[in-house]
Amino acid sequence: MLPSITGQYLARYRRLGAGDPAAGLLPVTGAQRRFLLVRSLDPAGRADIVPMFFAFPRGTVDPARLRAAANHLAARHPALRSRPCVVRATPVLKQGPADVPLHQVARAPGEDAHDALRRALAGWAADGPPLRLFLARPGPGADEEVLAVVLDHTACDGQSLARIVEELGAAYRDSLGPDDLPPAEAAAELAAYRDAVLRQLDAEERAGSPRALAYWGARLRTVREQAPLPGTRPTTAELPTGAIELTLPSPATGVPFPVLLDACRAAAAVLYGTAAVSPIGYPWGGRPPGAEPALGCFLNTVVFPADTSHTGMPDMTATEWWDDLDRADTPFDEVVRAARSGGARWSGRLDGLLTVDDARHRTPLRLGAVAGREVHIDGRQVRAPFAVSATQGPELLLRMVWDRAVLEDRAAEDAFAALRGALPAPAPAR
Repeated sequence: MLPSITGQYLARYRRLGAGDPAAGLLPVTGAQRRFLLVRSLDPAGRADIVPMFFAFPRGTVDPARLRAAANHLAARHPALRSRPCVVRATPVLKQGPADVPLHQVARAPGEDAHDALRRALAGWAADGPPLRLFLARPGPGADEEVLAVVLDHTACDGQSLARIVEELGAAYRDSLGPDDLPPAEAAAELAAYRDAVLRQLDAEERAGSPRALAYWGARLRTVREQAPLPGTRPTTAELPTGAIELTLPSPATGVPFPVLLDACRAAAAVLYGTAAVSPIGYPWGGRPPGAEPALGCFLNTVVFPADTSHTGMPDMTATEWWDDLDRADTPFDEVVRAARSGGARWSGRLDGLLTVDDARHRTPLRLGAVAGREVHIDGRQVRAPFAVSATQGPELLLRMVWDRAVLEDRAAEDAFAALRGALPAPAPAR
């Protein structure tokens, strides 16, 4: 049995720390390792980014006050002021000053605010700050300005996004800046973050046990990549990705995750055939036991081998999913190595992604007395042939985006129809 990837990483990181404890180098989690590896393999060196878009009435946003509030957050949270780098072949985060830029996005002729922001994010430089703000002022005849709060995915997960929205609004309300954070609080946050990451790595090392790796090797032995490589299909579409969405009635408790996962299996069957076993990934996890609720990237990408011959069998999907959850902490790179050792013809690319967001208790971004309205801006890159997002609220918002350089629009739309058809019909209103 080969030494665990996490164990090897921890050993290299500890040697770095012992050599120069004052270097300000922080360890990276398994999820961060994956994002950095994907970035290094991307021909254009693109980073995975997580944007949140908020529309406000014209004239709401005070740029100087907003940037000061964002820098207050960056001064507090190490993940928002640290940049990935490689030191002696070891990926780490190097701490820096709080320096969150706010870009006033100018509109080109014929562009609206959404077009301008889409263009601005396409030029995201991977070596810049992990948190950045983009503000598109309204054009003639428009009454709203759109603010994009954008993070490098190495700096955040789902829990972090909700916290960033809440804390950014609070700092804006109280007119706080980076100098308003007491040094003792900054030191405590740094210690809590380092402790949380080391606890996470310890949990990941234990989750990479021989028994867990044997499970994933057997579970994924028939997986293979079904979709062609990105960019192999020429496209003349204006946007690089297509998108479709639908709002459906939802039970008060929300739609169970295995039901959504089974619906993705139905979509994969349309795209890749009914004899395929496609790797579909989904984020899972949170802070390790005993850790402070540090802001950062503590999720794991879990791989579900979607055997499309089992489409329409949600009970089977649920059983398989529950078994997988017992080993869901095994880092993605360990899972890929185990699968390949088990005979899978798989490089680690995913054929689909599923994310689920619970918006029922999420507060909107407030700037002063004004609550922003969250909006979607389509057309941004996707790291898989298709990605499904399900937002649970009073209703279920179901969205699918796809890479037009991999999938034809008609095929993707047929897959979305199959996904919708696999969901149970809503119970009749009483």
